[in-house]
Amino acid sequence: MKDICCIGHITLDKIITPKDTVFMAGGTSFYMSYGMNRLPNDVSYQLVTKVGKESLDEVENMRKLGIDVECHQSNKSVFFENKYGDNTNNRTQRVLAKADPFTVDEMKGIDARVYHLGSLLADDFSPEVVEYLSTKGLISIDVQGYLREVRGENVFATDWKDKERILECTDIIKLNEHEMEVITNSKNPRTVAIKLAEMGVREVVITLGSYGSVIYAEGKFYEIPAYKPNVVVDATGCGDTYSAGYLYMRSLGANYSDAGKFAAAMCTLKLEHSGPFDKSIEDIKNIIK
Repeated sequence: MKDICCIGHITLDKIITPKDTVFMAGGTSFYMSYGMNRLPNDVSYQLVTKVGKESLDEVENMRKLGIDVECHQSNKSVFFENKYGDNTNNRTQRVLAKADPFTVDEMKGIDARVYHLGSLLADDFSPEVVEYLSTKGLISIDVQGYLREVRGENVFATDWKDKERILECTDIIKLNEHEMEVITNSKNPRTVAIKLAEMGVREVVITLGSYGSVIYAEGKFYEIPAYKPNVVVDATGCGDTYSAGYLYMRSLGANYSDAGKFAAAMCTLKLEHSGPFDKSIEDIKNIIK
């Protein structure tokens, strides 16, 4: 049995920033896996993904680095275009191709204590898939994909279909300041956290960009600082890097505050360059100091 299993599509990404345009792989599963792979092997990890032929080389690259990857076939890989302005908290997206959703049958062979569902688009994970996995372990969800409706190539914020049904199965949820407003019509992270807890979520993690993050669990709030980066290069994958750090530390038995600070420090280091997290646990500890 693995400690953490991340399930999600590896994407093809075109990342446009004021300084550069970069083509690379991406998606929650990509950033989460590389982040986990840079940390000590005290937490066992597996990636379950689903890609088209155009992404098989990336899967092999990950395996060569020692990442445990179970890969299912899709007609195409997800192709995202992410465009950032000077304010990295804001981005516009286009979806140039979609991958096939995950199925219950594909989930039957995996075994983990925590399943982190890295949704990228609203139909990646049906309620049936989430319900099935919840019988096998804890469910951690990044809500971003559930709130993305694709019209043509453009991505629009939308309410979460089957929200109540899925949240009943969810133990840990991560969302940002934009997503929380879509879900609850509130701009107050504390109000949002309490609402989600009332719907059954045990740990609510809300990232607030450069303002830090808030964790709500067991009836208490934990304010997590944002550590200032030396330079801001690319925010793509920061939320997924946060999830990697948070779930890693929680799997080791860390308290909510320490897990949040560790995750925030990983985000700061990730923000300083394009691509996935590539530093060490010593670098993370130096940031927290």
